[in-house]
Amino acid sequence: MESNKKYWKGLEELNKTPEFVENNKSEFAEPLPIEDVLSEAGLSTVTPRRDFLKALGFGLGAVTLAACQKAPVHKSIPYLVRPEEVTPGIPNFYVSSFKGNSVMVKTVVGRPIKIEANPNAGTFNCGTDAQAQASVLDLYDVSKLKTPLLKKEETTWADLDKFVKGELNKVQASGKQIRVVASSLNSPSAKAVVTEFTAKYPTTKLVQYDPISYTGIIQANQNSFGKAVLPKYNFEKADLIVSFAADFLGTWISGEEFTAQYTSNRDYKSLEKKKMSRHFQFEAGMSLTGTNADTRIALKLSEEGPALIALYNAITGASLPGAGLPDNANADKALKLVAKELLQNKGKAVVVAGSNDVSVQTLVNAINVAIGSYGTTIDLDNPCKRYEGNDAEFALLVDEMNKGEVGAVFFLNSNPAYDAINAKAFTEGLAKVALKVSFSDREDETADLSDVVAITPNYLESWGDANTYEGYYTIVQPTINPVFNSRQAEQSLLTWADAPVQDYYQYVRNFWEKNILPAAGKSWNDVLQTGVIANAPKAAGSYGFTLSLDAVAAAIVASSKALKKDIELQIFESIPMRDGKQANNAFLQEFPCPITKVTWDNYVALNPRQAEKLGYKEFDVVSIKAENGYTVDLPVLFQPGQAMGTASVALGYGRTKVGKAGNNVGKNAFPFVTYTNGTLKYATTATLTGTGRWEELAQTQTHYSFEGRNIVREASFKDFLKDPMAGSGNHHKHKVYDLWTTDKHEMLGNNWVMAIDLNACTGCGSCIVACNVENNIPVVGKDEVRRRREMHWLRIDRYYSFNDEQHGAVTEEKEIAHLDNLENVSVVHQPMLCQHCDHAPCETVCPVLATVHSSDGLNHMAYNRCVGTRYCANNCPYKVRRFNWFNYWNDSRFDNYLNNEFTQLVLNPDVTTRSRGVMEKCSMCIQRIQAGKLTAKLEKRALKDGDIKMACQEACSANAIIFGDKNDPNSEVSKALRSERTYYVLEEINVEPGIGYMTKIRNIDSTTKEVHA
Repeated sequence: MESNKKYWKGLEELNKTPEFVENNKSEFAEPLPIEDVLSEAGLSTVTPRRDFLKALGFGLGAVTLAACQKAPVHKSIPYLVRPEEVTPGIPNFYVSSFKGNSVMVKTVVGRPIKIEANPNAGTFNCGTDAQAQASVLDLYDVSKLKTPLLKKEETTWADLDKFVKGELNKVQASGKQIRVVASSLNSPSAKAVVTEFTAKYPTTKLVQYDPISYTGIIQANQNSFGKAVLPKYNFEKADLIVSFAADFLGTWISGEEFTAQYTSNRDYKSLEKKKMSRHFQFEAGMSLTGTNADTRIALKLSEEGPALIALYNAITGASLPGAGLPDNANADKALKLVAKELLQNKGKAVVVAGSNDVSVQTLVNAINVAIGSYGTTIDLDNPCKRYEGNDAEFALLVDEMNKGEVGAVFFLNSNPAYDAINAKAFTEGLAKVALKVSFSDREDETADLSDVVAITPNYLESWGDANTYEGYYTIVQPTINPVFNSRQAEQSLLTWADAPVQDYYQYVRNFWEKNILPAAGKSWNDVLQTGVIANAPKAAGSYGFTLSLDAVAAAIVASSKALKKDIELQIFESIPMRDGKQANNAFLQEFPCPITKVTWDNYVALNPRQAEKLGYKEFDVVSIKAENGYTVDLPVLFQPGQAMGTASVALGYGRTKVGKAGNNVGKNAFPFVTYTNGTLKYATTATLTGTGRWEELAQTQTHYSFEGRNIVREASFKDFLKDPMAGSGNHHKHKVYDLWTTDKHEMLGNNWVMAIDLNACTGCGSCIVACNVENNIPVVGKDEVRRRREMHWLRIDRYYSFNDEQHGAVTEEKEIAHLDNLENVSVVHQPMLCQHCDHAPCETVCPVLATVHSSDGLNHMAYNRCVGTRYCANNCPYKVRRFNWFNYWNDSRFDNYLNNEFTQLVLNPDVTTRSRGVMEKCSMCIQRIQAGKLTAKLEKRALKDGDIKMACQEACSANAIIFGDKNDPNSEVSKALRSERTYYVLEEINVEPGIGYMTKIRNIDSTTKEVHA
């Protein structure tokens, strides 16, 4: 059965706005800047021909117009005595840990340049997220402090230590409290250091808080089961997943880990076994997880609690008050279907909720007990330790500071002056504290209010460890000596505590050799090589539920009623920025949000029909005033799928003291968060008021159009079971007219190709950042993205369609109904990169043979030949070629990335930096292919499948990207491309692309379809 769905990238394409039509009809997205070029030569477009030729002869004219300027000059210093472990041109790899995930760090001549997942991590080897990939740029951030500060003046560590010790003695003598404020401290060695510090200063207490809190889940588990823990979720064991606003494939707890689990039941290997999990998502704002759901239901924030009560009643037969959704027929139908299927999948299902409300999470616990989730899909005996923050303890700290009870406070990996909910109360209390010490690498918002800034190194310069799950430990080891005069926070605390061991490396080693290594039977050198210790997990037990839910239901109903006024405002964590700690990372700022494709800003997302009712057009700047009085001005973004009556604003923006790239980008949404009944709440009410201003957001999505061609293909799981080729279009192959019959590319050795599984790809975008880092792709900034000039070699196209097009023709009545209500849409994500066509149309139009085909199936670019005609970009049907408009390496407009020698240390020496005026595009990581061949040659063996992995492939948690040799019939990619789901984008134009896509499959049936009827 072929799909008859209508796909559209954005509302501009759906509505065929004049701007969209105009921007996509021209041959080139924007003309060459001839005026700028001529003005630099002292000419104009009306210069007489003789004067023009005199000033711009052919040679100079070609160089100027093509802008083939000199590449940046990099000074090099030869080794006098070469270190034994360093061979120029040969990378070294070290294991380390980023936010508790074990990673492998690639270094070249002592410079860390790339982060990969650690293959030794076993089941926890889940790829990497965008933050991990981009983190290497943070090491070379010029905004960092170079020496510690005392009273805002540069100082020495000796003077700083003397001052802090003296102040601590005064505090101890006064009897006042000492507080160490940290984001969840899941390092066992660091916790041991705090214990030693407390032994020296007994009034010390560790206060853990997280800007994105999970206290609600932890406290609900304490109330329900006597275990104050964050569970380990096993999505790979779930045949049915029901989520209420938990973005578990994106930002909720551990997105990359859950992605690997989730897709293991949905990728091509699983489908070959005729097996696929089923996923329902109820949410207000469109999330990454919502875009991947089989069935997504738009649900207002005030409806989430009543929906869960209704689900509990339907499953257990109880009659808790407050159930029912009289104004949401879709959700009401869906809940009945979900209840039925949960009972059919007892022990093989899981229900999760993104709320931080204790009552909501307690009710979710009761539902999961009723469907037998504990001991299978939920594990309380091997809990997650990523988040241990306690909202009430931080609120108590603010109260203690304002009462003058705190004499000293230390901030470790925390910045509450930016991300605390009541910044005014916090700063007023902080002013009453005698000693304020910030462990930060820069003078951030909290460090600016501190007496002492004890600057800390980047994690790539540090020793340490992490314990993210019970029995699972990762090591942090430095891959480079500290670049600046920094010192680890733990070492500072040991120094001020007069501890017997003050060298933190030795401290970590002693701790591991005493507490961790003996049980695992490993040595210190073993863990430095493997990076992880994974002890056998405990047996996961099942749990009963005895709490009375009457008070729980009453609390849920009360909080739901409080939201039923004005606009219900959702405060959420975005994929690129998360909590804002890496806001000065230009890779992340220019990384398009997977759902909205917005870069360099946040916004208020509204359903287009909601915005029209309020009288707003897209990009109108509105003033958002929350119930607590906090107000910000943000541009409106039309977001299909957003629940009517709701709005969403992303956290992580609005930094003021983070660095040149991140300062004053967007607005700070943390003050919208409220504190109620012991936990932070990320839902509130707000009023929107027009300002009369207009600000265009920098989006990447609709810069190119495929003019309605059949680009993405999908089918239902039911149809797939009947016919594995369902939706692929492979039943009706077109007749081929070949213009290249006498010029076939014969690939007798390797034929490098790729397969992309649309059913596995979640659209998370970690591959985009991995590609940027690996291939020295420049960041162009907000203004250039607005001009359609982003440089990403790999993009992920997001296509909307309407839900009831899964079955039946799209009638005019349906079309009108859809436009009246844009809540019920589904989404497909499609990675799009150079297709390395065997009949590449770009090659036939290049006048200088800058783009040519290799004997092993790749489309190459010779940058020094390219004269920038852009004919190839015009002739590329996939629009994946990029033009260098500027010298991003030495132009002051791009200071936020590579216009300084220090930041340029992040560059991969195996990939040339491109000059202005040349075309560039995906090279299929040719440098990795050559390195793999060389390694096999040196080892005197044949190249094996898996020896070579693309940067995008290694970053992918979902294993959606498969690369290899098509000429090897046993290679993973050959097996994938033989799948009956495989099709080739625009194969009808016979360019013979080298990348095959596998059809998107949704686990829906006719019953599910009725939900949206």
